[in-house]
Amino acid sequence: MTSRFVLSTSYKVYFGLVVLLSALAALNIFLPQGDFIPVNIEQSMPASKPILAMVSAAIMLFVYGGLGLVGIQLGKKVGFADMIDPATTVQQRVVTPAIIGVGLGLFFIVADLAFNQLHKLGPLPHPPFPTSIVVSAIAGIGEEIVFRLFFISFWFWLFYHVILKRKYRQIVFWIVTFFSAMAFSAGHLPSVMMILGVGEFVEIPVALLIEVFLLNGTLSFVTAYFLQKHGFLAAVGVHFWTDIVWHVIWGSI
Repeated sequence: MTSRFVLSTSYKVYFGLVVLLSALAALNIFLPQGDFIPVNIEQSMPASKPILAMVSAAIMLFVYGGLGLVGIQLGKKVGFADMIDPATTVQQRVVTPAIIGVGLGLFFIVADLAFNQLHKLGPLPHPPFPTSIVVSAIAGIGEEIVFRLFFISFWFWLFYHVILKRKYRQIVFWIVTFFSAMAFSAGHLPSVMMILGVGEFVEIPVALLIEVFLLNGTLSFVTAYFLQKHGFLAAVGVHFWTDIVWHVIWGSI
C-alpha cells in the first residue's frame, strides 16, 4: 500500500500566492513605470524586456518562494498562526486586514501631506495606473515574504526558540519586529533617492527620512502582528489594501 502526499490548504494557498507573485513580476516589466524607472536607466538595461521578465519571475518563484517556505516551517516551530488556521476566522484572515489596510492607507496620505510641507522635494512618488495595482500585489506578497514571513520567523526562532529556550516571547518578538521594520524602511531609501533626484544619503531632508521610516515602520509593526496572530495571508492583506489606497487610489488622484 502506498501513501499519498497531500498538501495542506495553507501550502496550496502559499504556492498559489508565489505563482501569482512570479507572474505579476514578469508582467510588471512590460507595464509603464513612470518616474519609477527614469528613461536613461531604462535605456541602459542589460537585457531585453522578455529576458528581464523571465529572470524576475524566476527570482520570485525560487528565491522568494524558498525563503517563504523556510519562514513557514520556522513559524510553526515558534507558534505563529498557520495561513489557514482552524483557530482563526475569515473575518480575522481577510476582512479585518482589509479594514486595517484601508485605515493605514489613509494614514499614509495624511502623513505625506503633512511631511511634504517640511521639505522641497514634494510628495512621495507613486507608480502610474494600472501598474500601481500590479505593484501593490507584488509588494503585498513579495515584501511580506522577505521582511515578515522569513525575516521575523528566522530571527525570532533563533533568539526565542534556540538561544533563550522559549523565554521572553513578546519582548523578543517586538525587538525582532523593530529590526524588520528598520530593514524594510531602509530598503525603500534607494528608490526614493533615485526618483526624487537625491544623489547622496546626506542630502535626504530629515523630514523625508522620518516620513519613510514612519510609514514603512508602522506598516511593518501592523503586518508583523497579523503574521503572528492570524497568519501570513492576513499580513499580505493588510499590506495589499494599504497600497491600494495609498498607491492606486491616492496615486491616481
